[in-house]
Amino acid sequence: MKKLIFPILIILLGLPMYYSASPLETLKLKTFDYLVPKKEPTGFFTVLNITDKDVRAEGGYPFPRSRLAEIQKELIEKGATGVGWVIAFADKDRFGGDSDFAISLRYAPSVLAMFESDNAEYPPTTGTVILGDNITGIQASGVTQNIPMLRVIASQGIASAPTEVDNLVRQIPLLMQTPNGWVASFGTEVLKTLAQQKTYIIKGSELGIEEISVRGIPPTKLDKYGRQWISWVDTPQTTLQEMDVAGKFVFVGVTARGVMPQIATPVGLLEPHKIQASLSESILLEGSPYIPNWNLTAEWSIFLILNSLTWLLLIYLGVTWGLVLTGFMLLSTFFGGYWLIQQGILIDASWSLVSGFITASTAFYIRFREQYKLRQQIKKQFEHYLDPRQVKELQKNPDLLKLGGEKRTCTFLFTDLRGFTALSESVSPEEVTYIMNKVLTAQQIAVQKHGGMVDKYIGDAMMAIFNAPLDLHNHSKVAVECALDIIENIKQVNLELKKEGLPDIAIGMGINSGEAIIGNMGSESRFDYTAIGDAVNTAARLESATKERGVDLLIGKQTEAYCGFHLKELEPILVKGKAKPLKIFTWNIGYE
Repeated sequence: MKKLIFPILIILLGLPMYYSASPLETLKLKTFDYLVPKKEPTGFFTVLNITDKDVRAEGGYPFPRSRLAEIQKELIEKGATGVGWVIAFADKDRFGGDSDFAISLRYAPSVLAMFESDNAEYPPTTGTVILGDNITGIQASGVTQNIPMLRVIASQGIASAPTEVDNLVRQIPLLMQTPNGWVASFGTEVLKTLAQQKTYIIKGSELGIEEISVRGIPPTKLDKYGRQWISWVDTPQTTLQEMDVAGKFVFVGVTARGVMPQIATPVGLLEPHKIQASLSESILLEGSPYIPNWNLTAEWSIFLILNSLTWLLLIYLGVTWGLVLTGFMLLSTFFGGYWLIQQGILIDASWSLVSGFITASTAFYIRFREQYKLRQQIKKQFEHYLDPRQVKELQKNPDLLKLGGEKRTCTFLFTDLRGFTALSESVSPEEVTYIMNKVLTAQQIAVQKHGGMVDKYIGDAMMAIFNAPLDLHNHSKVAVECALDIIENIKQVNLELKKEGLPDIAIGMGINSGEAIIGNMGSESRFDYTAIGDAVNTAARLESATKERGVDLLIGKQTEAYCGFHLKELEPILVKGKAKPLKIFTWNIGYE
C-alpha cells in the first residue's frame, strides 16, 4: 500500500501544475510580486498628470487640441526629449484645433495611443525582422486609431494592458500579432521612436519568442509570448504647473476623476500612462525580470525532485534525520528560488514548496504510524521478558529488531522442570499451573535482574539470551551468576510450596556461549525475536544432560573460558549432533 501512496500523491499534487489552475497561477504571481526586487527608475522618463485642478481650470475635459498643442510646445521648450500622449484622438476636435496639435507633434519625437476595441479595425503594422521560424505572439484585436491628420505625423502604439487570472496587470506584450503583421505596445514604440529606428528585431526558437530589440537599445529577454514583466518603479511625476521635464521623455495622461479608467496592478490602481511608463522603464532596466521559455521544465523538475527526495528521506531514512534533511531541502529550495528571482529569472517554486510540505506531512504520518505500531509491537513482545528499561531502549532503537538476523556472540541459558509428568499426576491441574507460574516467575526475575532476555517459554522449560538484543558486558559471567540466582530463587519457591502443602520442585540448567543468528524470525506480519545456531542447540543439550550427570547446572567450554569462575570439570559428554565429546563444567552445588 505504501508503494502506491507516493505515485497517487504525485499525480494529485501535479494536476494543478498540469492544468495551470487559477489558484496555483495566482499563488505563483503573488510570489513573484512579493519577491521581485524593487528597482530604481532609469532617469529617462517622467509622467505628466492632468489633474482635477487642471480640468477645472480649463472648464472641463476633453481639452481643445489647440491647448494640447500649447502643452506640447511648452514641454519641448522645457527640455523634454519627446512626448507620449496616452490619450486617444479618434474623433476630430470640435474646436478645430487638430492642425495646431498636428504641427506641434513635429517639434519632437511623439507617440499617440491606440486602445483595443473589438469592433474596430486592426492597427497598422510596424517593420519587423524575424530571427527564427514559426514565431507567434499574442493576437491583437482591433483598435480605435487616431485621426489621419495626427497618425501620419506621430507614431502609434497600443496602450491596452492585459490582466492575469487575478485581474491584475503584470505583463505586457512588447509586440502583438495581427493577420497583417506585428504592432507595438505604446511603451515599446516610445523606445523605438527615441532610438530613431523603424524596425523591431524578434528573436525566437521552437519554444517561442526569446527577445525583442531595437538597434541602439540592448535586447530585452521575454517570455515565449513576447511579454515583458513590469518592474513597478517610481517614475518621477510632474504637473502642468511644474513642468519638471528637462532631459526626459514625457508620458502624458489624465488622472482627473472619471476620465481615464484606473487599472488594477500589484502596486495599486494606476492610469494607462503610468503603466506604459513602467513598461518603458522595465525594458531599459538592467536585470529586469523575465519568465524564461524553460520555466515549466524547471518548475516540474523542482516539483518532482523535491517531492521524491522528501518521500524517500522520511520513509526510508527515519523520522529525525528525515525531518532534518527535508527541512534543509525545503529551505534550500526556497532560497534557491528566491536567489533566481533576485537575478531576474522568474522560476516559481511556491507550489513545489507547498506540495513538498504536503508530501512531508503524509510521509511523516505514515512513518510515525509505522514506528508507533512497531514500538507497540516491541512492547507487547518484550515487556514480559525484558527489564522495562531495556524495552524502552528497544523502542528508541527499533532498527535493532528489523526482520532478519545478525551473527552475534551470546550466552544461552536453558532451564527445565524436573519430574513434570509425575508432578502433574500428583496434584490438580490448577495446582500445576500455580507451581509453573511461580517457578517461571522466579526464573524471569533472575534473568531480568542480570540484563538478560527471556526468549521463550516451552511448556515447563525456559530459554534466555544474554547479550541480545542489547549489548551486555561479560555476558558469560552474567549468565552463570543468573543461574546461581535462579537456584536461590527456586529454594525460596520450595519453602513457599512446602508451607502450602505442595511438593518440592527441581530444575536443570544448561549454559553455553558462542555465535548464533539473532533477530526476528518469521513473516512481516508475525515474527518472534529469537536465536538459532549450534551454540543454542548445545545449551539445550547440556540442560538435558544434567539428569544423567546428576547435577543441576552444566556449563559449556566457551562459557567457562570467559566467565571468570573456577568451575568443576566433569567427564566429557557426547551430545546429539556432535561427533566428538564436549568438555563440560558445573558449579559444584546441588539442592539441599
